[in-house]
Amino acid sequence: NDEVDAVTDGVQPLAILQIALAGPRTGDAETRIRREGIAIMMAVDRSGTMNARDLVKDDVKINRLDVVKAIFRQFVLGESENNEFAATVAGRPDDVIGLVAFAGFADGLCPLTFDHGNLVNIVDDLEIVKQRSEDGTAIGEGLALAVERLRKHDARSKVVIVMTDGVNNAGDISPQQAAELAAAHGIKVYCIGAGTRGVAPMPGRDAFGRTVLYSHRVEIDEDTLKEIARKTEGRYFRATDADSLARIYARIDQLERTKITEMRYLEYEEWYAVFVWAAMGMIGASALLGGSFFRRLP
Repeated sequence: NDEVDAVTDGVQPLAILQIALAGPRTGDAETRIRREGIAIMMAVDRSGTMNARDLVKDDVKINRLDVVKAIFRQFVLGESENNEFAATVAGRPDDVIGLVAFAGFADGLCPLTFDHGNLVNIVDDLEIVKQRSEDGTAIGEGLALAVERLRKHDARSKVVIVMTDGVNNAGDISPQQAAELAAAHGIKVYCIGAGTRGVAPMPGRDAFGRTVLYSHRVEIDEDTLKEIARKTEGRYFRATDADSLARIYARIDQLERTKITEMRYLEYEEWYAVFVWAAMGMIGASALLGGSFFRRLP
């Protein structure tokens, strides 16, 4: 009868309206990762004593600076070109890194940069000083220049890694003054003393102009390096061979990691309007058709 037909005619629109009232929606999850990088200045000794051949056992062709350069590459890129020094770190892709070299005076070779490929190329070209007038170990000036490069940077965490094999004997700034400057700007300093204890083989020329190895006495001012680390809340490490130097850089890599914050968002897209319009359309179509040629006959 007509009453039954009227009830059944409204069942589908009513069901759709009930779905709309239930508030159907779908979620779209999004994850954003925020990395807070570290600003690192490397201060590397390139004085004449870095030509000693004591960090790689049974291989006098590799000097101290060669070893430092290879491990520097590992630290920055997480890779190595030498089979002797297997990669021990994952690299520092989120950090800005710069380079200062020092001997008788300090020289800024690379500003803080994310261009680590170019930085490593600059390190690869780094050479031991050749002129006696340029030789020496200006640790204080090397550290002070590194601090100057860091102090204006907006990174929350700032670090200097000083690598030397000697005693401060040049420059107008003492290591203690440079350490106080670093501490005043909240810059942490890690100091590495590189070289065997006692004596180390050093290449030289004999009376006939031939290259020979002679014994060079090793002297590292560990007390000063420890004092620098203490004043700046850093640490001092001693490397007596390539493996221990690689482990030291790996340790620093673990101590100074980028802060990573993961933020998750869940956004919803509402679908109730689709069902409301569908139900209204069905009701309107039913009313329109019911009063037209397609109306029901008695």
